[in-house]
Amino acid sequence: MVVFSCKQKLKSPVEAPENTKLSGAVFGTSYSVIYDSKINYTTQFDSLFSVINASLSTYMPNSDISKLNRNEPVKVDAHFKNVFRTSKNIYNATNGVFDPTIGDVVNAWSFGAETNKFLTNSATIDSLMQFVGFNKVELKGDNIIKPTNTYLEFNAIAKGYGVDVIGKFLESKNVKNYLVEIGGELRVSGKNMEKNAPWRVGLDEPRFDGGQSVYKAISLKDEAMATSGTYRKFKVDEKGNKYAHIINTKTGYPTKTNVLSVSVIANDCMVADGYATAFQAMGIEKVSAFLTQHPELKVFFIFENDNNELETLSLNGFPE
Repeated sequence: MVVFSCKQKLKSPVEAPENTKLSGAVFGTSYSVIYDSKINYTTQFDSLFSVINASLSTYMPNSDISKLNRNEPVKVDAHFKNVFRTSKNIYNATNGVFDPTIGDVVNAWSFGAETNKFLTNSATIDSLMQFVGFNKVELKGDNIIKPTNTYLEFNAIAKGYGVDVIGKFLESKNVKNYLVEIGGELRVSGKNMEKNAPWRVGLDEPRFDGGQSVYKAISLKDEAMATSGTYRKFKVDEKGNKYAHIINTKTGYPTKTNVLSVSVIANDCMVADGYATAFQAMGIEKVSAFLTQHPELKVFFIFENDNNELETLSLNGFPE
């Protein structure tokens, strides 16, 4: 994701406020925040990220979710509850296509936090699939009730949630114009005051060589966007077929798909993040049908046709 803006001429130089621009490392990737206040909130951002990690990071052995996965007693916090409830909503809406209990299967395919945890073979996958099903997991008060061998992972939604937390923090400080981005997932409010123009963001071109370039630019206002791309993590079989890091929650195997990238715009980045993952697995036809009942979601697909040429599809008024 690239941020830029179309510059407009202002009446006077004094009318052009300077944005504060902060960036750093978080969640195994990077963050960038731009907002129209002179106050430096780096310390507060780092504190919020630390609390979220301590609750939800499967990469941290002493986080609440890691303890839960070891079946140790844990009282979960508000961050965990927020992510859990939204995940349950998306799980139900997608009939289980989005499923946070697929984590150990993701690990078995070496796409997750614990890459050497299992041997990757059909017997292992079949065994692990017995414990998949978010319907088996409940939130009761401050406690998570789950089967002993069920492994939870919210990595497909946690970055989006982190974006929302920072955005809401800025709003609590009466910052009305901001852009928050973590690893390509983003949320904007108002406009870019420095440029006196809407926030402009670039969608990445799908590239399997690890390079980065802008495919198209769009304007956003008071909304969030997340992108899931098979070109970021994939496996190639002996026939040259590419399999996505998105695991089919019904079979336990990586998804074979012609969809290279799907971007989702929603009111909250956590929601956009979760649906972007689900839509990658569902495919264009099922998503098109799903969106007739969900006009609040705007979607943009980049996919390969039968001639291996790139094509795009905008749904529900995704900005051109």
